[in-house]
Amino acid sequence: MSEKIVVGTAPQLRWGVLGCGIIANEMAQALQLQGRTIDAVANRTYTKALAYAEKYGIPKVYEQIDDLFADPDIDAIYITTPHNTHIGFLRKALAAGKHVMCEKAITLNSDELDEALAIAQEHNVVLMDACTELHMPLYKELTRRARAGEFGTINLIQENFGSYKEYDERNRFFNPNLAGGAMLDIGIYSLTLMRLFMESTPNEHLSLMNPAPTGVDMTSGLLLRNAEGQMGVISLTMHSKQPKRAVISADKAYIEIMEYPRADEATIVWTESGESEVVTCGSRPLALCYVLADLEAAVAGDQEALAQMDVTIDVMRMMTDFRRDWNFYYPEEL
Repeated sequence: MSEKIVVGTAPQLRWGVLGCGIIANEMAQALQLQGRTIDAVANRTYTKALAYAEKYGIPKVYEQIDDLFADPDIDAIYITTPHNTHIGFLRKALAAGKHVMCEKAITLNSDELDEALAIAQEHNVVLMDACTELHMPLYKELTRRARAGEFGTINLIQENFGSYKEYDERNRFFNPNLAGGAMLDIGIYSLTLMRLFMESTPNEHLSLMNPAPTGVDMTSGLLLRNAEGQMGVISLTMHSKQPKRAVISADKAYIEIMEYPRADEATIVWTESGESEVVTCGSRPLALCYVLADLEAAVAGDQEALAQMDVTIDVMRMMTDFRRDWNFYYPEEL
C-alpha cells in the first residue's frame, strides 16, 4: 500500500459498518488510505457480510445485525443501508451507546430525526449526517471566507443536479418502498450546500414536482427565501442529465462549483475586476476520509463538527415540508 494518508487528528474510534453496498466499500477504502481497517461488519445477508469482510480484512462478522449494536468493542457505526431502514437501526445503535455516522438521507422526515437526536442525547453519544458537503474541506474554507465577509452579502444560490436513471419501478431510485425519489437521494446535496451559505434557514418556499409512475418525485423545481432575503433556486431530476453545478452570487463575487457533492475546487469571479481565483482544498477521492474524521472529531468534543447537525436539522425540515406540500409520503409515514 502507498504511504499512509493522515486525515484528522482526533483519537481513532473502533468502527463497525452496517451494510455492504457502494458506500460501505468506499468507507473501507477510505480507512485503508489511512492505514486503518474496519473492525466489524453486519448485513441483512450474512454471506455478503462474509465476502465483504474477506475483501477488506475485517475480523468480526455477525450473523445477526443486533450483535453489532451489542458488541462492547465497537465505538462507532456507519449505517449505509437504504433511507427507510435508518430510523430502526438508529434507535438500536444509539440506545446501545454507539456513536453513529448515518448515510444520507439520515432519516425520512423531521419527526424521525428529532426522535433519533433525543435518543443520542439520552445516551450521551454523537449522531452525525454523512452528507459529504458537511465534511469536505473546500466548503469549510469557503464558508469561513463567506462568514468573514470576503464575498460581501450572499444574495442568490442557484443549483442544478440531474441524473439519468433508467426507469425501473423496482430499483431504489423509483420504488417508494425503498424511499425512492430525487429529494432524498440528490436534493439533500443541493439543500445542504444552499443552507451552508445562508445566514438563516429559509422561512418561505415554493415548488413544483413531477412524479414518476410510482408516485415518487422524479423532477422538481425549488424556490426558497430566508428572513435576510437570500434566495435559493434548485432544479432536480432523476430522469435527465444535468451538470452538478452551483453558483453562489454575492455583492463582491460569485463562486462556481462543479460536481459539488464532493467538490475540491471552486472558481471565484470578482465583480469589480472580473478576475478569477481558483480555490483548491481537500481531495475528492478522500471524501469518506473527511466524513469519518469529522465524527471522530465530534466525539472528541470539536464544536465545529458537532454544529454540523444544525444544518442537517434545517435541511431535513425543508425536505419534509416540500414533500408535505406535494402530499407525497412514504408507506412508513402513512
